[in-house]
Amino acid sequence: MAKQVPQANRMSEDEMTQTHVATLISGRKDWRTALAALRRLLADADDTAQVFRIMRALNAGVAKAGYDRLLRTPGGGEIACRQVELAERLSEPGAVSGYAAGSVGAAYRSFLEETGYSAMGLAAISRSDDPLRDARHPYAWYGRRTRDVHDIWHILTGYRADDPLGEACLTAFSYAQTGGLGWAAIAAGAALQNVSSAAGRVKVRAIWEGYRHGRRAAWLLGEEYELLLAEPLEAARGRLRIAEPVAYLAASAAI
Repeated sequence: MAKQVPQANRMSEDEMTQTHVATLISGRKDWRTALAALRRLLADADDTAQVFRIMRALNAGVAKAGYDRLLRTPGGGEIACRQVELAERLSEPGAVSGYAAGSVGAAYRSFLEETGYSAMGLAAISRSDDPLRDARHPYAWYGRRTRDVHDIWHILTGYRADDPLGEACLTAFSYAQTGGLGWAAIAAGAALQNVSSAAGRVKVRAIWEGYRHGRRAAWLLGEEYELLLAEPLEAARGRLRIAEPVAYLAASAAI
């Protein structure tokens, strides 16, 4: 016979999940937590856990809005119904091994090999101080999906993940795509760090370009990523209206 979970414990977990979902739905922002985490992140760009603290503090309500938008897009209802956990799917043995040269998936495979990053590694960092991130709820799933496509967005946009400027540009792009103030705070913080010098202002132009490119591009969270990975990279960029990051490449060359 299956072991029964005590009613009290089950209710406690349910209440915790409901609290988590209420936060996802609400528009309440925790600026004190966000600013403290932003200071730590700007001091150490590799402290990825701070990114998720900022997102939790400032992106309340974004998952609900994004999920509702997904339901209104062609094919979005099917994506939402299947609720594929992309971190798990992309981490399955051989998941990215079969993509043809020149495809988004092949570029993602090279990215993983070169950086040592992994979809599950990013997921683990996000859970480090947020055990309810895996809540079984559509809005929580949508939040995980947003997290899990981050590195694929690096591939699509051309902003390098192992470069603080590349991350800053992608956060500006992500703010334009999602409307999440957490992304805006990180991008703005990176820009303010550089605005006082001529060399730094080259970086600021690159960050601003990231935002403009995010505004111009198609809504990437409405994409079916298992199909997108099989597309030729340049064709996918054209279809999705993702422009070449000219200012970012110039800033990287100058640095």
